[in-house]
Amino acid sequence: MEYFAKFFVGQIVSHKKFDYRGAVFNVDATFQGSDEWYASVAQSRPPKDQPWYHVLVDGSEQTTYVAERHLKSAEHSKPIKNPLVAELCGEFTEGRYSIRGRVH
Repeated sequence: MEYFAKFFVGQIVSHKKFDYRGAVFNVDATFQGSDEWYASVAQSRPPKDQPWYHVLVDGSEQTTYVAERHLKSAEHSKPIKNPLVAELCGEFTEGRYSIRGRVH
């Protein structure tokens, strides 16, 4: 079964459980982390065969790697504050970031 990503690069999202906002800066069609990382961090065991997202966390210097089922569209699409925004994202217009450079 082919599965399409629900969120796009540049979109502002919110984590359903941990209640933080962020900007998607890359999307993997399926889980691309290590089995060790999955075993130690992904406690709820989200599906590996669905999209996972690289997210810049608002108000932080962190990035996260999140399964699609843990994200929702952010209620407020205002810019985020993360020092990596300038490096990884383009201009913020109409509630989203444009793509900067090449996304893997």
